[in-house]
Amino acid sequence: MATVEISAKDVMKLRTQTGAGMMDCKKALAEADGNFETAIDILRKQGQKLANKRADRDATEGFVFAKSSADNKKAFIIVLNCETDFVAKNESFGNLVAQFADAALAANATTLEQVLALPFGDVTIGEKVIEQVGVIGEKLEISYFEAVQGEQVYSYNHPGNRTAAILAVNVAVDVEVVKNVAMQIAAMNPVSIDKGDCPQSVIEKEIEIAKELLRQEGKAEDMIDKIAQGKLTRFFKDSTLLNQDFIKDNKQTVGQYLKSVNKDLTVIAFKRYSLAD
Repeated sequence: MATVEISAKDVMKLRTQTGAGMMDCKKALAEADGNFETAIDILRKQGQKLANKRADRDATEGFVFAKSSADNKKAFIIVLNCETDFVAKNESFGNLVAQFADAALAANATTLEQVLALPFGDVTIGEKVIEQVGVIGEKLEISYFEAVQGEQVYSYNHPGNRTAAILAVNVAVDVEVVKNVAMQIAAMNPVSIDKGDCPQSVIEKEIEIAKELLRQEGKAEDMIDKIAQGKLTRFFKDSTLLNQDFIKDNKQTVGQYLKSVNKDLTVIAFKRYSLAD
């Protein structure tokens, strides 16, 4: 049987569609006797095989990306993890995440499961990630997807794409206002909007830590509860968004800053993700 001649044009076409290396594309086309669709399947199977081999690897680097809808009513954060910062900093890797974000936004996705199942070319996003494992040679996974919606939203990407924040407010205001609060969230990592919606598990943990530290300091047992409650008040001040000192003017809290813009203005939802955490 004669060997099928593989043209450079076909190799480049396969490379453009899959992102695989030139030699991998040429080998896949040769194995497929020049059949383009079969070659694509071969490359995808290679990706799945490598994904299975690298399943126990740690993918702690990645690209964190926040995006808002054109009407500024919805925003989300999506995270594509990889093994090394070399891959995370590659322009094509960031472009891939941006394409996933566009697909998620167009489909109005609200969960990670929905994102993975979205069509992406002739495969799903989940399948595309597996395919890219074979191309890049590292474990890849979309590990995080969260969305918020409100009267106005803002998405903030910190330089380097390792940290992002999104928020939604109940009243439409100047974009600089929501940008300032999004930057506050990214920098100060609040645990909740206000003390009233702070998770009970977090509160209990803070009280437990405070009590243990007080005992180590030799404080009297009958005073520990009262002192621990004082420390909890300080925790709410430092760790809940509306009660934090505003980073652009520490003479007022974030809540006071919002009220100075509009007496009814408040944050109704936020999400933050950082690879540094």
